[in-house]
Amino acid sequence: MKTVLATTPEPRDKLDAMTVSVAARAVVGGGVVNGPEDGLPEWTAIDWRDAAEGVRRLRQRIFTASKAGDLAKVRNLQKLMLRSRANTLVSVRRVTELNAGRKTAGIDGQIAVTDNDKRSLTRWIERESTGWRAWPVKRVMIPKANGKQRGLGIPVLVDRVLQARVVNALEPEWEARFEPRSYGFRPGRGCQDAIGTIYLTVNGKNPHRLWVLDADLTAAFDHIDHQHLLAMIGTFPARGMIRDWLRAGVVDKGRFAPTEEGTPQGGVASPLLFNIALHGMEQAAGVRYQKLATGDIRLATDSPALIRYADDLVVLCHSREQAEQVKARLAVWLTPRGLAFNEDKTHIVHVEEHGFDFLGFTVRRYHGKLLIMPSKTAVRRIRLRLRAEMLALRGANAQAVLYAINPIVRGWSAYYRTVVSSRVFNSLDDYMWKLTYKWAKHSHPNKPKNWIVKRYFGKFNPSRQDKWVFGHRDSGAYLRKFCWTKIIRHQLVSGTSSPDDPTLADYWATRRRRKSPPIDHAALRLLRAQHGRCPLCRDFLLHADQEPQSPQEWEQWLRVTRRATTKNYLVVHQGHGTPADLHQRLLHTRCYRQHTAGNSPAHAPTRDPAGLA
Repeated sequence: MKTVLATTPEPRDKLDAMTVSVAARAVVGGGVVNGPEDGLPEWTAIDWRDAAEGVRRLRQRIFTASKAGDLAKVRNLQKLMLRSRANTLVSVRRVTELNAGRKTAGIDGQIAVTDNDKRSLTRWIERESTGWRAWPVKRVMIPKANGKQRGLGIPVLVDRVLQARVVNALEPEWEARFEPRSYGFRPGRGCQDAIGTIYLTVNGKNPHRLWVLDADLTAAFDHIDHQHLLAMIGTFPARGMIRDWLRAGVVDKGRFAPTEEGTPQGGVASPLLFNIALHGMEQAAGVRYQKLATGDIRLATDSPALIRYADDLVVLCHSREQAEQVKARLAVWLTPRGLAFNEDKTHIVHVEEHGFDFLGFTVRRYHGKLLIMPSKTAVRRIRLRLRAEMLALRGANAQAVLYAINPIVRGWSAYYRTVVSSRVFNSLDDYMWKLTYKWAKHSHPNKPKNWIVKRYFGKFNPSRQDKWVFGHRDSGAYLRKFCWTKIIRHQLVSGTSSPDDPTLADYWATRRRRKSPPIDHAALRLLRAQHGRCPLCRDFLLHADQEPQSPQEWEQWLRVTRRATTKNYLVVHQGHGTPADLHQRLLHTRCYRQHTAGNSPAHAPTRDPAGLA
């Protein structure tokens, strides 16, 4: 991103900044904003299932019109989506309740935590946001896997909600256009689909595409050309808002810098805008498909195969010459978009000679057999992480160790459970045992080894005959092992399938039913029995547009799930109050609190599920 540092935000004048600041405070102040109530129900009384269904139906209509090439109808439906109260409600909830950064403020310092704040924000968005001008994003640096740092741009609360509304209007139009093997930041698709596609292409006794262009783009999000991106969006009704977000600027350590190019990572709309900017890459690389009689598509015999996840891409080719030709064509195609290859990280390799790393996996053929495993870099990174966590936990008790380490183990094993990971899982379990034993010895330096083993290790998991499980004697909680995660092959998403396609509703419902989140068996059984919904509000228990796409995202998802969902035992009374039955259900924590606050029957005390650690 090209930046010119300045001490004050410009070109905004003082009066404009003051007006926007007052509006921002009014949004989350909890008071009535300029006028009487307009029928918006209390936040706890909103039918979220109905709101989500309304957004889903509109998205499907936009997708269908875009697929049919009826641009006028697409634009009319997008205007309807941008005015929809259901879209506003769903967007406010996504930003303030479901997103990981819901408690992270932008440069205005505003977040919406209470139900009254969220209701006021919704009302303000509906009635007062027409003249809103985008605020600069706050620059936050986060560490990358290679030790460097990546800059994220955190928009202010109002901009995040407006971006979420715009995404629901713009995304289904492009879901009908996107190329089949684009998997990054798209609903229903993810890293495992990209890896699965590579497996199908390179596996077999005599695969044809064994030469790989392993490409890396230089700071792709920071260099997207604005004019090209706006030209791609065309006459989209909220085009002006997108232009303002792109040019809003960045505040880094109190200094304002205008943005002349790029779409800063961290915004709700940034991933979609990036995918739109890179649409057409397969065609530029010379990828060609053949339509089958069944309606599916397959690669042409002499065509290369391009698999892209956001700015990470590989091209599987028939020969080194073809790979070099594809690289040259893509370099020319990337230039008007403001992008270029990072030559230091872009290589042409043979799958059997060297293999390649992609999305944390190593892909290589050994003596004619394809193996996809966790990369050495990823294994080294998780070992360093576990060691650092255990060192930081010295002086804490066993429960603190379980609370900190279990999500890391679950998250990492969940991400790598679809490939050849058993040997790596076992080696990590051995390493984790050494770390826990060292931690126990440090906690009790004057105790003998037998005492330490008896106190912290045993058959804590009743379903396994393993006496070397680390746990807490008083509560019975225990540390999970990597090898307990079952290897499950991922079912590849077919062709250009999209959740916004109304003709594929049964296909996506079947995919959702077959997925098994990495939670304990009892909770998973209840989740399936309840069809994934809370019995009180009828909304989904686990909100996820798609599976987490990295070990860190899995870890975060598991932590949020543990906090957001509780296992509740309801006592059914008969006669003189003797409990006759114990009915076990999964409820949202907020639903449980509202239900118990408004009802008098006695309830057994709530506890966290033992496996959701």
